[in-house]
Amino acid sequence: MGNLSTPKSVQKLQKALHAKAKAEAGYRFYALYDKISREDILVHAYAQCRSNKGAPGMDGQDFADIEAYGVQRWLGDWRLRSGRRLIDRLPSEECSYRKPTANSGRWASRPCGIGSA
Repeated sequence: MGNLSTPKSVQKLQKALHAKAKAEAGYRFYALYDKISREDILVHAYAQCRSNKGAPGMDGQDFADIEAYGVQRWLGDWRLRSGRRLIDRLPSEECSYRKPTANSGRWASRPCGIGSA
């Protein structure tokens, strides 16, 4: 992990996301977990954080803990956990809010999330 230059595959993703954001200013990137959990992205992000001597995360793990566990194994576990998070938390189950219904003057509870009406 000595080379901190951005890999071509990561640059390609960065350029594609940048182009999409510039072309469609109102576009919302709802599903980026599949992109950021790619192995090449995680390896590069880990190397960047390691080189910056990043602080331990919310779980208290530091780089020494991760390296004792095994970096590749830890990144693989992270990919599995992040993928499960997407499946376990459906957007419509995350929250709800009250919204007035059309022309009735009444309020209805509506789910928050992608695709909820």
